[in-house]
Amino acid sequence: MTVRRQYVDGPFGQIHIRHAGAPDAARPAVLCLHQSPKSGRQFVDLLAALGGERFAVAPDYPGMGESDPPPADPPVTVADYADSVIAVLDAFSIATCHVVGHHTGALVAAELATRHAGRVLSIVSIAAPVIEDSELATFENTFEPIPIDEAGTRYTTLWQRVLEHRGPGMTLEMCAESMAENLRGGEGYEWGHRAAFAYVPTYRERLAALEHPMFVMNVRDDLWEITPRADGLLRNGLRRDYPDWGNGFLTLRTAEAAIDIGAFIARHDPA
Repeated sequence: MTVRRQYVDGPFGQIHIRHAGAPDAARPAVLCLHQSPKSGRQFVDLLAALGGERFAVAPDYPGMGESDPPPADPPVTVADYADSVIAVLDAFSIATCHVVGHHTGALVAAELATRHAGRVLSIVSIAAPVIEDSELATFENTFEPIPIDEAGTRYTTLWQRVLEHRGPGMTLEMCAESMAENLRGGEGYEWGHRAAFAYVPTYRERLAALEHPMFVMNVRDDLWEITPRADGLLRNGLRRDYPDWGNGFLTLRTAEAAIDIGAFIARHDPA
């Protein structure tokens, strides 16, 4: 299935999107929300796989990928990202959809389902960032923006992080693509992480309150040991561990991921 690209208007300017398939009122769409500081590009193969069954769309958040950036002040929030997503749904007249959210995307999915409960049918959460307050400072310090210097400290540090979190089977070329995505936000490249960490306490509340069907996919990445904490919060969900998958699995294990995601959301299509 061909993946196409276009822009729609959002709260901070143009939102860049990728999509496959055609909107169909009889078959709800699937909305794919990326991690930070990446873009909808991470879902290209999944969009192609799902697009044969239903309309599949992946936007870039404001300031990431090829979407216009938000202002520097006030700081962009997860709620802002949720508003940008609603603009995408409205642009395609999508009344209801299933949502797939990866890391930051899991947070945006939770906020979207809270603010617009009737428009979300189910949620597939790739990781659940149930980070404790005592751990937040460590995460915030790790992803503090690194000033540019002539030694290239920012770039060498980011490259080492990509290699550190390299998933099974990820080639160096895939690592280079991941690194490039990290840099596309310019001096705002860490705004997404900042928004995510500010939202974490709210996420725990949202997760405990949501009644939407939820499927948590726990892959072996930096949230592997944190994600199981969601078990005690989920009201209508389940978790499945994927110990042999890691970063890059959406490209390397596309067919298997599409089967599991597609089966879950199909069970929650309207009768």
